[in-house]
Amino acid sequence: MLRTYRNVRVIAVAGLVALLASCGSERVAHELSGSTMGTSFNIQVISPPDTLDMDALKVDVAATLAGIEQSMSTYLPDSEVSRFNALTTSAWLDVSASFCRVIADAQAVSKMSGGAFDVTVGALVDLWGFGSGQPISEPPDTERIAALLSATGYEKLHADCSRPALSKDTAELHVDLSAYAKGYGVDQVASLLDQSGIADYLVEIGGEVRVRGKNAKDARWAIAVESPHRDSSKVARIISLSNAAMATSGDYRIYFESAGRFYSHTIDPRTGYPVSHNAAAVTVVADSSAFADGMATALLVLGPVDGLKLAERENIAALFQLRVDDAIDERMSSRFAQEVLAE
Repeated sequence: MLRTYRNVRVIAVAGLVALLASCGSERVAHELSGSTMGTSFNIQVISPPDTLDMDALKVDVAATLAGIEQSMSTYLPDSEVSRFNALTTSAWLDVSASFCRVIADAQAVSKMSGGAFDVTVGALVDLWGFGSGQPISEPPDTERIAALLSATGYEKLHADCSRPALSKDTAELHVDLSAYAKGYGVDQVASLLDQSGIADYLVEIGGEVRVRGKNAKDARWAIAVESPHRDSSKVARIISLSNAAMATSGDYRIYFESAGRFYSHTIDPRTGYPVSHNAAAVTVVADSSAFADGMATALLVLGPVDGLKLAERENIAALFQLRVDDAIDERMSSRFAQEVLAE
């Protein structure tokens, strides 16, 4: 039995390109990097205003990300999400306005996807060994899966952002924002850069990317999408972006193997089991990194047929990478083909 933990990554090729280009260009590239939310972050800032203090900006970025982690990490026992998960009643819990807004926005993705994306899947994620608890090496008991499934569901989670406060219908309902928090973090850092007067930048957290303007070569940012192979890292395609966010969700970097079968960390909230169709990864391009993050997960859960139907219905730019025999095939929504590839 093999267990592997590796992050799904969108390779920000433009970061290296920008740094190299800055050597012979008037457009100077600055890099900020570090760790957050159990992964890494990388920020490329191109020719910031002369009055901008880069050291102060780095402090502000670190504080922004630390605040998000303190609010949304299930690995911190005193975080807002951990305190909510510890509730055993349906009483309302006062939370920060930003945390409530994240929950409300995530709920909108849940409704749009018919529950394929659901932040209340936390207890099931833990049961399958992909949460903050101990990993497992074989599938959990089917009765336990059924019991937790009946206690979860986005309809059982309530957000009143006028207070702001959250409540839940069942004690077993646990919120897991791992498929949304990194994208939200990207958006918050991007907002900070906007407020600092920076017109050209790239922000990447754990593979979720948002860019504005152009890179150091005064060209659109080039972002590479990884080919979804479990045992290697190869570039499947490079996408040209400006003023957009991109996120990829895949089944091939975090999983365990039991009795010759792979079990992905992507849990279908409607069944309680890991996804098992031939979609290996889904990439979404959108205005918001948080939306792209959540929707990429939803489309991966739905699979190539229902996922493409949703992408077409909601006019979402989505790229599906599918396992077909021993090869990887691609399917894409009309918006992805017409707007993303046309650039």
